[in-house]
Amino acid sequence: MVSQMPLPTFGPSDGPMDILVKLSRYFGQDPDFIIAGGGNTSVKVDDRLFVKASGVSLGVIRPEGFVELDRTKLSAILKGELPSDVDAREEAFKQAILSARIHPERNQRPSVEAVLHHLMPRRFVVHSHSTAANMVTCCRNGRALAEELFGDRMLWIPFVDPGYMLAKAIHEALKTYQAKTKRECPTAVLMENHGLIVCGDTPEEIISLTDWVVNTIKLRLESTSNEFIFGECRQERADRVKEWVKVIGPALRGLLATGENLKVVTFDDSPTVLGLAGGVMGKETSAGGPLTPDQIVYCKAFAMWFEPKEEDPPERMVERLREAVKAHEKTTGFLPYVVLVKNVGMFAASDDFAGAHTVRMVYTDAIRVMAGAKRLGGVQYMGQREREFIEHWEVESYRRKVSAGAARPGRAAGKVAMVTGAAQGFGLEIAQHLADEGAHVVLTDMNVQGAEKAAREINLKTPNRALGLGINVTDGVSVDEAVYQTVRTFGGLDVLVSNAGVLKAGSVKSQPEKEFDFVTSVNYKGYFVCVQKTAPILALQHQAKKDYWSDIIQINSKSGLVGSNRNSAYAGSKFGGIGLTQSFALELVEDGIKVNSICPGNFFDGPLWSDPVNGLFVQYLRTGKVPGAKTIADVRRSYESKIPMGRGCETADIMKTIYYLMEQKYETGQAVPVTGGQVMLS
Repeated sequence: MVSQMPLPTFGPSDGPMDILVKLSRYFGQDPDFIIAGGGNTSVKVDDRLFVKASGVSLGVIRPEGFVELDRTKLSAILKGELPSDVDAREEAFKQAILSARIHPERNQRPSVEAVLHHLMPRRFVVHSHSTAANMVTCCRNGRALAEELFGDRMLWIPFVDPGYMLAKAIHEALKTYQAKTKRECPTAVLMENHGLIVCGDTPEEIISLTDWVVNTIKLRLESTSNEFIFGECRQERADRVKEWVKVIGPALRGLLATGENLKVVTFDDSPTVLGLAGGVMGKETSAGGPLTPDQIVYCKAFAMWFEPKEEDPPERMVERLREAVKAHEKTTGFLPYVVLVKNVGMFAASDDFAGAHTVRMVYTDAIRVMAGAKRLGGVQYMGQREREFIEHWEVESYRRKVSAGAARPGRAAGKVAMVTGAAQGFGLEIAQHLADEGAHVVLTDMNVQGAEKAAREINLKTPNRALGLGINVTDGVSVDEAVYQTVRTFGGLDVLVSNAGVLKAGSVKSQPEKEFDFVTSVNYKGYFVCVQKTAPILALQHQAKKDYWSDIIQINSKSGLVGSNRNSAYAGSKFGGIGLTQSFALELVEDGIKVNSICPGNFFDGPLWSDPVNGLFVQYLRTGKVPGAKTIADVRRSYESKIPMGRGCETADIMKTIYYLMEQKYETGQAVPVTGGQVMLS
């Protein structure tokens, strides 16, 4: 089987829709055939056609993702006359298909290729954007090559506008084919600069015919050279790539932003991408334009090409990127979604990570198609008129919007937040809450497995939202690597929640110096190191977009506001943290960075207090900090009695303060107590 996916099992009890769903997912989950909301499938049941709804992903489609249409009404569309004006024609065609719906009350929009599916003379139809097939459909001599490879078993359709014009072309081509070959149906259909259609009366037939097409093309490719397809390939040194990624990603987040929030920008330096970005013919090849409608829909028609200069400081590189973005927009009419950086890699941008990932996948697939087409005879790009039709076609705009989904609401929507100490306790709950409120979150912790597990669990609930990374906040190299991985994935960050902290209680008379150093290093130095490594990223984003403000929020403690008996190492580190906050705030305000601390009361239910082995309740009982306490419960009651509101601090209390600080545009250098009245500012 050519598909990467396990072959589905079709049982005797499967009905037509059961088969269609399995067949759709089989191809839809394989990026060699379908990416994002592209492609479509259908089944004919008597006088009904069930076709994929526009924008629905085949990889996860359910029976309700198909639209039931009246085939008699679909047949009538091609018999009637539509307006000659392109816009009026497309609107009339859309309305005609909508009128064929059996259940209009469901507000589903059928695939614009519904009439095409109706015309194909077999029960099941799969229209995919097969990478291998498109190496032929996007090849300069594609038609001749298709005839050589497949003979008259293949029907070639020259490029026409999708929708009505494609349906008409298929209709006429099928009649000509049937008259010429005396066969009712070709084995498959190749559509120039578009994709592959395979139809059959059984799912096994569909899969077998698809395998035949793909394997035939792959066999031909084996007779060609795959070395330096885009010219001799060069790659910058790894240290320079890292340095430039940490400038270009944050800069593009700001330069490509069209609203208050910055873009998510993800980086790719895979061998496929570097073959083009590092090839001596890479710029020329990428400038040729789009190959398929999908490339236009998800990536825009043209990628932007950028060449860094070794002598440029970060600030100058940002300004050169600004000039390049303006020039690209002036030339193409659109901000770039794809930025190719010479000898470095590719940056893909969108409003969220899911969208940026789709852009990256679609353009990477386009590179593979370009490479295959060059090996088979040369690249056939879409023409200007055809490109502009897709760029302004309402149908594709709708498909992109539905595929992307509605913007995720929430007080942190559009933000990228890094949280330290996020494998458990306050840090974990902060990260979870931020994700629930629409943020992308980077959970960092010394406990690497814990951070990764927590990120996976967040992604199960809110997909494509979380990244788990290891970090040692006291080690600049470790923090720098975590920041770099964050930039590679999301392009930068908007919020640093410096939460990592430790506590070792003990008397100044007896506490080991090693314990004092440990607490001070994590709580005080760790905060400094995290700010030092993230502030340059935030500053570059502000340079790119001058009205943009970011946030550094330290989770301090009430012990940073008042002394703590037999807990001097912890209290001292927290007092010092507020001094850092005030100093950072004064320095970083010029970079559009607000810096504030939150001073929570005691989080009694978290592991810091309640861990049965090393929790503070255990430590305080052991060190006799609470006179007369015999049990952990005695220690807890003693601490709760000190709080006017009678309870410990909870994550919800902290989150309200975090959101206040993020939303407040005129607040920096503050230490905000959240203590239930236990500590009051004077």
